[in-house]
Amino acid sequence: MASAVHHRTTTVDDLKVFYREAGDPTAPVVLLLHGFPTSSHMFRRLIPELADRYHVIAPDHIGFGQSAMPALADWPYTFDALTDVTEGLLRQLGVDRFAMYVQDYGAPIGWRLALRSPDRVTAIITQNGNAYEEGFVKPFWDGVFAYTQKPTPDTEAPMRGALTSEVTRWQYVNGVADPTLVSPDNWIHDQALLDRPGNDEIQLKLFRDYPTNVDLYPQVHRYFRTSQVPLLATWGAGDEIFGPDGARAFAQDLPNAEIHLLESGHFALESHLNEIAQLIRDFLARVNA
Repeated sequence: MASAVHHRTTTVDDLKVFYREAGDPTAPVVLLLHGFPTSSHMFRRLIPELADRYHVIAPDHIGFGQSAMPALADWPYTFDALTDVTEGLLRQLGVDRFAMYVQDYGAPIGWRLALRSPDRVTAIITQNGNAYEEGFVKPFWDGVFAYTQKPTPDTEAPMRGALTSEVTRWQYVNGVADPTLVSPDNWIHDQALLDRPGNDEIQLKLFRDYPTNVDLYPQVHRYFRTSQVPLLATWGAGDEIFGPDGARAFAQDLPNAEIHLLESGHFALESHLNEIAQLIRDFLARVNA
């Protein structure tokens, strides 16, 4: 029988934080950290696949999903600040150690958690969650970095284009061997939240903060080398945001990393749920996470 998934809301640092939770609270924790432009909604089918063995927690980041979306003037919208809230949620839930699944924006949040408290992280699953410059695919990142280096109306225009329904849909279906496996509900759901008044400015602010993630890469690589944390990469090889070289690069610092390239794209769970879930279950069981 599938474990029940609970949809909860709490307050962290005076902010509403929504999270999905399932499994035995005494079991080992698996923390699921979503990317842009989605929310914990991306894990709605994975959570029941893991909750028979694990205590699964999947929060919505501030500005995403059902969590708070304070005005830009009232909250910093940096990756450091997103990590602070995630850390606060874990503290409130009494989570001391955890394995984590990181995807897209979830990766720099996860890397910060690991850098702050390396001993808390028992294992990492990265699904198109980047940690190496080799993972950046042109021309997508050329546009992002042009904007971060010199925000002007001309460089901002492509970034606003990344907030449109066409690009949201593209993120889901591009590179997927069989796009009919991907439900349109995904991009319709995400776009409705992106289109909330003021959310465009929030997303632009996070784009401008993205170089702070790249600046952390040398520290992240050092963490990998010194900790030799068990790592599983289940990577959509057709992703034209974070390409397969980003998955292969983990082996530079983690020679025992388990790297699987799938015939999918940025949101590989939509087309390869069963394969990814089995890889995770086998991996976590072997590394005792």
